[in-house]
Amino acid sequence: MRTVTKVLVMAVIVACFAQTTFAQNPDEIVEKYLSAIGGRAALAKIKSRHATGTASFSSPAGDLPGVIEVFSVAPNKSRTLLKLDLSVAGMGNATVDQRFDGETGYAIDSLQGNRDITGNQLENLKNAVFPSPFLNYKERGATVEFVRKEPVGGRDTFVMLLKPKAGSTLQCFIDAESGLIVKTIIVVNLPQLGDVQQTTEFLDYRDQDGIKIPFELRNSSAVQSYTIKLTKVEQNVELDPTMFSKPK
Repeated sequence: MRTVTKVLVMAVIVACFAQTTFAQNPDEIVEKYLSAIGGRAALAKIKSRHATGTASFSSPAGDLPGVIEVFSVAPNKSRTLLKLDLSVAGMGNATVDQRFDGETGYAIDSLQGNRDITGNQLENLKNAVFPSPFLNYKERGATVEFVRKEPVGGRDTFVMLLKPKAGSTLQCFIDAESGLIVKTIIVVNLPQLGDVQQTTEFLDYRDQDGIKIPFELRNSSAVQSYTIKLTKVEQNVELDPTMFSKPK
């Protein structure tokens, strides 16, 4: 009986030690992820990106098809141009053009009206560092924390929290074997809606100029679900800085 008790105690100690080891080494998991998508040296060479693809948004009337363009420039300038076909819902076309110049954000929205991007949404745009927010998070005053291991799609993942100085905490699920991010969860505060949890799945990773990029993204929330499939990705392209600013 004493032998069995000792074995059980040792098993518990080993399990606790393993969990503590993981918890004390979040940087190792971060480095594994950065290596998996290409490595720091390759990522440092990527200064801009232009991605195009298709989009499909769910609605009570059926799926709404569209096309999307995403422009990114280091360290965090971004622009997302979405054009939707609303004929299934008995409407015409809709355009949403979200711009962020590194400091200020603006949305040109044919559905909900043009508006400045402020508050939590603006802080989250500032935190969306290109090509990866994990590259220099310490320099930006953010922290990373390992919280647990959790299966996703039958595979073990490391669940990491990326906590910025301001804005929403990003919960990342990093595949324990491949090192790739397979899912993220973030709670964003939307005007008139309040806090909304958004879950994004990252699928179909492909090599592009030595960098692994997910060519399919599935986003779901209590408000809206959509899928984006990229068809073309160009990196280190010349992009006019003014295209990220609010139109004059």
